[in-house]
Amino acid sequence: MMGNGSDPEAASEDSRLVSLEQRLDRAEAAEAKRTAGNAGPESDANYRLGNRVLAELLGGLIGGALFGWLIDRFAGTSPWGLLGMLFMGIVVAFRNIIRISSTSRK
Repeated sequence: MMGNGSDPEAASEDSRLVSLEQRLDRAEAAEAKRTAGNAGPESDANYRLGNRVLAELLGGLIGGALFGWLIDRFAGTSPWGLLGMLFMGIVVAFRNIIRISSTSRK
């Protein structure tokens, strides 16, 4: 009989469930406290810095490749315009990343 409150097996199962729920609540509260400390202004600044570095890298590569392709398309210098401008885009991207990293340490 499941619905009978006098069944000892049901009572022990209920106490185990209550104990489990209490432990789960404590664990969730501890996890919320632990993760709330990590989401401060410093992590936001690091996230923004990472996005800026990624944007510089992708912008240099894509911009150099696009300009190189355009030069090859109109001047007929395939593949040298693309390769040269892609290399220049990489150089500019790394120069900007180095500049960003040196100013962020101050």
